[in-house]
Amino acid sequence: MYTLTFSSDTNYNPDNSFSIDALKDVSLDVLALLKKSGLLSLKDLIVLGPYDVSSQAGIDIDDSFLIYNQALTVLEDIGIMEKQFIPATALYHKRKNIGKISTGSKNFDHLLGGGIETKSITEVCGEYGTGKTQLCHTACVTVQQDYSKGGLKGNALYVDTENTFRPERIESISRLRNMDPFKTLENVIVAKAYSSSHHELILSEASKVIGSHNIKLMVIDSIISLYRSEFIGLSALSERQQRLNKLIHTIMRIAETFEIAVLLTNQAQSSPDSPFSGNSFKAAGGNIVAHSSTYRVFLRRSGRNRIARMVDSPNHAESEIVFTIGDCGISDPLNRNGV
Repeated sequence: MYTLTFSSDTNYNPDNSFSIDALKDVSLDVLALLKKSGLLSLKDLIVLGPYDVSSQAGIDIDDSFLIYNQALTVLEDIGIMEKQFIPATALYHKRKNIGKISTGSKNFDHLLGGGIETKSITEVCGEYGTGKTQLCHTACVTVQQDYSKGGLKGNALYVDTENTFRPERIESISRLRNMDPFKTLENVIVAKAYSSSHHELILSEASKVIGSHNIKLMVIDSIISLYRSEFIGLSALSERQQRLNKLIHTIMRIAETFEIAVLLTNQAQSSPDSPFSGNSFKAAGGNIVAHSSTYRVFLRRSGRNRIARMVDSPNHAESEIVFTIGDCGISDPLNRNGV
């Protein structure tokens, strides 16, 4: 298990096909400024966006837009990003091969259409004790499995904002899944965020870790915690939502550009309209988070089991399944102690 650290002297060396040296009609002075600021990869430019590139590298905004659009074109040409105009049939066939990570539960995988999807954001919401963090720990293990077992033979980046990551849990889950627990731990990189600004810094630096450590899953547990604790009251709501909006769009670009799965947890809050809706809780973060997640799943308790309900998806019907939490992490009922 690694802990994410930051340094202005980076050893990150992207693949030549992704290097900013592939940009054309960009002056050597501008390229030097980009490299000096640590922006070495075309993917770095896409993740940050033109305004942040301009600010970080100290270049003119017009130059930044030119560079950003060129980077998009290059990545489109090599098949990393989708082209501007593409037949739906091409997208259909491409999605047939999209990567998916098992949750550990066949029921839960079925709810998600095969597992946690790459190039997408899967958001799980619920009260405390409903299994959100257990799902995150389990996914950090299953992503490392072979494709035949529901994995992607990749590693995990775990952004911990609530001090809930426990390496002991990774060890126990991997051991029961017949995996080397210490090798599994070695392949989980942990970044602990202490404030909302630190959370944003981690995401701005994450592309360097993703590109050099074969990351296939990024976990953020949770997306809203630090913002709810720092931006209190109606007077701070506007700034909170603006900051959240920027953060989650950075996450969206990371998922798309690096072709990884993103698993977010979100807190639940009391819903004033509960007498009419029949649901006493709703997800925190408002419309900013709701509109940005590709898939939104609500978790709730049901005795010793848990229920997961798909409430928002572009291609799944609203439905629910039963799963449980055992020694092996997330699993199906009657399978609490093994897989």
